[in-house]
Amino acid sequence: SLEKTEMSSVLHAHEGWLTSALRCLSLALLALGLSACAALGDPHATRLTTDPWESWNRKVFGFNESLDRHVLKPVATAYSEIVPGPVRQAVTNFFGNVDDAWSAVNLLLQGRFKPGAEQTMRFALNSTFGLAGLLDIATEAGIDRRREDLGKTFGRWGVGNGPYIVWPLLGPSSLRDSFALPLDRRVSPALLFNDSQSMWALYSLQIIDARANFLRAGELLDDIALDKYSFIRDAYLQRRGNLIYDGNVLREPEADAEQVECSVTADAGSAEPQASASSV
Repeated sequence: SLEKTEMSSVLHAHEGWLTSALRCLSLALLALGLSACAALGDPHATRLTTDPWESWNRKVFGFNESLDRHVLKPVATAYSEIVPGPVRQAVTNFFGNVDDAWSAVNLLLQGRFKPGAEQTMRFALNSTFGLAGLLDIATEAGIDRRREDLGKTFGRWGVGNGPYIVWPLLGPSSLRDSFALPLDRRVSPALLFNDSQSMWALYSLQIIDARANFLRAGELLDDIALDKYSFIRDAYLQRRGNLIYDGNVLREPEADAEQVECSVTADAGSAEPQASASSV
Protein backbone atom coordinates (compact mmCIF):
# COMPACT_ATOMS: atom_id res chain seq x y z
CA SER A 1 0.00 0.00 0.00
CA LEU A 2 0.95 3.68 -0.14
CA GLU A 3 1.62 3.85 3.63
CA LYS A 4 3.99 0.88 3.49
CA THR A 5 5.83 2.42 0.56
CA GLU A 6 6.27 5.72 2.42
CA MET A 7 7.41 3.93 5.57
CA SER A 8 9.92 1.89 3.58
CA SER A 9 11.38 5.01 1.95
CA VAL A 10 11.74 6.72 5.33
CA LEU A 11 13.52 3.69 6.79
CA HIS A 12 15.87 3.53 3.82
CA ALA A 13 16.63 7.23 4.15
CA HIS A 14 17.50 6.89 7.84
CA GLU A 15 19.54 3.78 7.15
CA GLY A 16 21.51 5.63 4.47
CA TRP A 17 22.17 8.55 6.79
CA LEU A 18 23.38 6.25 9.57
CA THR A 19 25.66 4.37 7.18
CA SER A 20 27.18 7.62 5.92
CA ALA A 21 27.72 8.88 9.47
CA LEU A 22 29.45 5.64 10.49
CA ARG A 23 31.69 5.80 7.42
CA CYS A 24 32.71 9.38 8.20
CA LEU A 25 33.45 8.49 11.81
CA SER A 26 35.50 5.45 10.74
CA LEU A 27 37.53 7.53 8.26
CA ALA A 28 38.17 10.21 10.90
CA LEU A 29 39.34 7.67 13.46
CA LEU A 30 41.55 6.02 10.83
CA ALA A 31 43.13 9.36 10.01
CA LEU A 32 43.60 9.96 13.72
CA GLY A 33 45.42 6.65 14.13
CA LEU A 34 47.66 7.33 11.11
CA SER A 35 48.57 10.76 12.44
CA ALA A 36 49.51 9.27 15.81
CA CYS A 37 51.71 6.64 14.11
CA ALA A 38 53.39 9.35 12.05
CA ALA A 39 54.17 11.37 15.16
CA LEU A 40 55.76 8.37 16.89
CA GLY A 41 57.76 7.47 13.81
CA ASP A 42 59.30 10.94 13.32
CA PRO A 43 60.22 12.75 16.57
CA HIS A 44 61.29 15.88 14.65
CA ALA A 45 57.77 16.25 13.23
CA THR A 46 56.06 15.88 16.61
CA ARG A 47 55.52 19.61 17.11
CA LEU A 48 54.06 20.11 13.63
CA THR A 49 51.86 17.03 14.00
CA THR A 50 50.67 18.12 17.43
CA ASP A 51 49.55 21.59 16.38
CA PRO A 52 49.28 21.80 12.57
CA TRP A 53 46.47 24.39 12.78
CA GLU A 54 48.36 26.75 15.10
CA SER A 55 47.57 29.87 13.09
CA TRP A 56 43.82 29.24 13.28
CA ASN A 57 44.01 28.01 16.88
CA ARG A 58 45.72 31.22 17.97
CA LYS A 59 42.91 33.29 16.44
CA VAL A 60 40.27 31.25 18.28
CA PHE A 61 42.36 31.45 21.44
CA GLY A 62 42.46 35.24 21.11
CA PHE A 63 38.67 35.34 20.72
CA ASN A 64 38.21 33.18 23.83
CA GLU A 65 40.64 35.36 25.80
CA SER A 66 38.76 38.51 24.80
CA LEU A 67 35.42 36.95 25.78
CA ASP A 68 36.87 35.83 29.10
CA ARG A 69 38.41 39.21 29.82
CA HIS A 70 35.27 41.23 29.06
CA VAL A 71 32.49 38.85 30.16
CA LEU A 72 33.37 35.66 32.02
CA LYS A 73 36.05 36.95 34.38
CA PRO A 74 34.09 40.03 35.56
CA VAL A 75 30.96 37.94 36.14
CA ALA A 76 32.93 35.22 37.94
CA THR A 77 34.69 37.84 40.08
CA ALA A 78 31.38 39.41 41.10
CA TYR A 79 29.97 35.94 41.82
CA SER A 80 32.90 35.06 44.11
CA GLU A 81 32.65 38.40 45.94
CA ILE A 82 28.88 38.43 46.44
CA VAL A 83 28.01 34.75 47.05
CA PRO A 84 29.21 33.38 50.43
CA GLY A 85 31.97 30.77 50.35
CA PRO A 86 29.88 27.88 51.77
CA VAL A 87 27.20 28.47 49.14
CA ARG A 88 29.78 28.51 46.34
CA GLN A 89 31.27 25.29 47.69
CA ALA A 90 27.84 23.67 47.75
CA VAL A 91 27.31 24.67 44.11
CA THR A 92 30.71 23.22 43.15
CA ASN A 93 29.90 20.00 45.02
CA PHE A 94 26.54 19.73 43.28
CA PHE A 95 28.01 19.89 39.78
CA GLY A 96 30.92 17.71 40.85
CA ASN A 97 28.50 15.03 41.99
CA VAL A 98 27.04 14.79 38.48
CA ASP A 99 30.58 14.54 37.11
CA ASP A 100 31.19 11.64 39.51
CA ALA A 101 28.34 9.69 37.92
CA TRP A 102 29.79 10.24 34.43
CA SER A 103 33.26 9.32 35.73
CA ALA A 104 31.88 6.04 37.08
CA VAL A 105 30.37 5.22 33.68
CA ASN A 106 33.67 5.92 31.91
CA LEU A 107 35.70 3.89 34.41
CA LEU A 108 33.45 0.91 33.74
CA LEU A 109 33.80 1.45 29.97
CA GLN A 110 37.58 1.42 30.46
CA GLY A 111 37.36 -1.93 32.23
CA ARG A 112 38.50 -0.44 35.55
CA PHE A 113 35.79 -2.00 37.64
CA LYS A 114 37.17 -1.40 41.14
CA PRO A 115 37.57 2.39 40.79
CA GLY A 116 34.31 2.41 38.82
CA ALA A 117 32.53 0.78 41.76
CA GLU A 118 34.15 3.28 44.14
CA GLN A 119 32.95 6.24 42.07
CA THR A 120 29.47 4.73 41.90
CA MET A 121 29.50 4.42 45.68
CA ARG A 122 30.75 7.99 45.96
CA PHE A 123 27.91 9.27 43.77
CA ALA A 124 25.31 7.27 45.71
CA LEU A 125 26.64 8.44 49.08
CA ASN A 126 26.72 12.13 48.16
CA SER A 127 23.36 11.97 46.38
CA THR A 128 21.63 10.58 49.47
CA PHE A 129 23.40 11.65 52.66
CA GLY A 130 24.98 14.66 50.95
CA LEU A 131 21.67 16.29 50.03
CA ALA A 132 21.80 15.68 46.25
CA GLY A 133 25.53 16.35 46.24
CA LEU A 134 25.53 19.71 47.99
CA LEU A 135 27.73 18.18 50.69
CA ASP A 136 30.80 16.10 49.86
CA ILE A 137 30.34 13.33 52.41
CA ALA A 138 32.26 10.78 50.33
CA THR A 139 35.59 12.63 50.54
CA GLU A 140 35.32 12.74 54.32
CA ALA A 141 34.62 8.99 54.21
CA GLY A 142 37.85 8.40 52.29
CA ILE A 143 36.39 7.95 48.78
CA ASP A 144 38.33 10.38 46.63
CA ARG A 145 37.10 11.83 43.34
CA ARG A 146 38.49 10.42 40.08
CA ARG A 147 37.62 12.64 37.14
CA GLU A 148 37.10 10.70 33.93
CA ASP A 149 35.49 11.59 30.63
CA LEU A 150 34.79 9.99 27.27
CA GLY A 151 37.94 11.49 25.75
CA LYS A 152 40.07 9.67 28.33
CA THR A 153 38.09 6.50 27.67
CA PHE A 154 38.94 6.75 23.96
CA GLY A 155 42.58 7.21 24.99
CA ARG A 156 42.50 4.09 27.18
CA TRP A 157 41.08 2.22 24.20
CA GLY A 158 44.20 3.13 22.24
CA VAL A 159 42.96 6.12 20.22
CA GLY A 160 45.73 8.70 19.80
CA ASN A 161 45.43 12.41 20.61
CA GLY A 162 45.52 13.68 17.07
CA PRO A 163 46.08 17.38 16.33
CA TYR A 164 45.55 20.02 19.00
CA ILE A 165 42.38 22.09 18.54
CA VAL A 166 41.05 25.22 20.22
CA TRP A 167 37.27 25.52 20.02
CA PRO A 168 35.34 28.78 20.40
CA LEU A 169 33.92 29.04 23.95
CA LEU A 170 34.95 25.44 24.79
CA GLY A 171 38.71 26.06 24.84
CA PRO A 172 41.60 23.58 24.32
CA SER A 173 40.95 20.09 23.01
CA SER A 174 42.29 17.51 20.58
CA LEU A 175 40.82 15.67 17.62
CA ARG A 176 40.14 12.62 19.78
CA ASP A 177 38.60 14.61 22.62
CA SER A 178 36.49 16.56 20.13
CA PHE A 179 34.60 13.38 19.25
CA ALA A 180 33.77 13.04 22.95
CA LEU A 181 32.82 16.69 23.54
CA PRO A 182 29.13 16.43 22.52
CA LEU A 183 28.49 13.76 25.17
CA ASP A 184 30.87 15.10 27.82
CA ARG A 185 29.38 18.60 27.65
CA ARG A 186 25.80 17.33 27.83
CA VAL A 187 26.37 15.65 31.20
CA SER A 188 24.78 18.34 33.35
CA PRO A 189 21.89 18.69 35.82
CA ALA A 190 20.37 21.02 33.22
CA LEU A 191 19.20 17.94 31.30
CA LEU A 192 16.69 17.28 34.08
CA PHE A 193 14.67 20.33 33.05
CA ASN A 194 12.38 20.57 30.05
CA ASP A 195 12.13 24.35 29.73
CA SER A 196 15.01 26.09 28.01
CA GLN A 197 15.13 28.95 30.51
CA SER A 198 15.97 26.66 33.44
CA MET A 199 18.45 24.69 31.33
CA TRP A 200 20.39 27.79 30.27
CA ALA A 201 20.31 29.15 33.82
CA LEU A 202 21.96 25.97 35.12
CA TYR A 203 24.46 25.86 32.25
CA SER A 204 25.39 29.48 32.97
CA LEU A 205 25.77 28.83 36.69
CA GLN A 206 28.00 25.84 35.94
CA ILE A 207 30.26 27.92 33.68
CA ILE A 208 30.44 30.83 36.15
CA ASP A 209 31.20 28.51 39.05
CA ALA A 210 34.00 26.79 37.10
CA ARG A 211 35.51 30.14 36.09
CA ALA A 212 35.29 31.46 39.68
CA ASN A 213 37.26 28.45 40.90
CA PHE A 214 39.97 29.27 38.35
CA LEU A 215 40.38 32.98 39.17
CA ARG A 216 43.59 32.69 41.19
CA ALA A 217 45.17 30.17 38.85
CA GLY A 218 44.26 32.35 35.87
CA GLU A 219 45.95 35.40 37.43
CA LEU A 220 49.06 33.34 38.18
CA LEU A 221 49.10 32.08 34.60
CA ASP A 222 48.89 35.65 33.26
CA ASP A 223 51.92 36.58 35.37
CA ILE A 224 54.27 33.70 34.52
CA ALA A 225 53.40 32.76 30.93
CA LEU A 226 55.34 34.70 28.29
CA ASP A 227 53.41 32.92 25.54
CA LYS A 228 50.10 31.98 27.11
CA TYR A 229 48.88 30.02 24.08
CA SER A 230 51.94 27.72 24.00
CA PHE A 231 51.89 27.34 27.76
CA ILE A 232 48.26 26.20 27.83
CA ARG A 233 48.71 23.93 24.80
CA ASP A 234 51.75 22.13 26.23
CA ALA A 235 50.21 21.87 29.70
CA TYR A 236 46.92 20.54 28.32
CA LEU A 237 48.52 17.85 26.16
CA GLN A 238 50.95 16.78 28.89
CA ARG A 239 48.26 16.57 31.55
CA ARG A 240 45.87 14.63 29.30
CA GLY A 241 48.64 12.13 28.57
CA ASN A 242 49.44 11.75 32.25
CA LEU A 243 45.79 11.23 33.15
CA ILE A 244 45.18 8.63 30.45
CA TYR A 245 48.28 6.57 31.28
CA ASP A 246 48.17 7.25 35.05
CA GLY A 247 51.42 9.19 34.85
CA ASN A 248 53.22 6.60 32.71
CA VAL A 249 53.43 8.39 29.35
CA LEU A 250 54.80 6.21 26.57
CA ARG A 251 58.10 7.49 25.18
CA GLU A 252 60.66 6.55 22.56
CA PRO A 253 63.74 5.47 24.64
CA GLU A 254 66.30 5.97 21.89
CA ALA A 255 64.99 9.45 21.07
CA ASP A 256 64.59 10.82 24.60
CA ALA A 257 67.87 12.76 24.79
CA GLU A 258 67.55 14.09 21.28
CA GLN A 259 63.95 15.18 21.84
CA VAL A 260 64.88 17.04 25.03
CA GLU A 261 67.76 18.80 23.29
CA CYS A 262 65.58 19.77 20.33
CA SER A 263 62.84 20.98 22.66
CA VAL A 264 65.18 23.21 24.64
CA THR A 265 66.72 24.64 21.47
CA ALA A 266 63.34 25.29 19.87
CA ASP A 267 61.83 26.81 22.99
CA ALA A 268 64.77 29.05 23.87
CA GLY A 269 63.74 31.68 21.35
CA SER A 270 60.15 31.89 22.52
CA ALA A 271 60.82 31.13 26.22
CA GLU A 272 57.90 28.75 26.46
CA PRO A 273 57.61 27.41 30.00
CA GLN A 274 56.83 23.75 30.54
CA ALA A 275 54.21 22.80 33.10
CA SER A 276 52.07 19.92 34.20
CA ALA A 277 49.12 22.07 35.23
CA SER A 278 46.18 22.51 32.84
CA SER A 279 43.57 25.12 32.22
CA VAL A 280 39.91 24.37 32.66
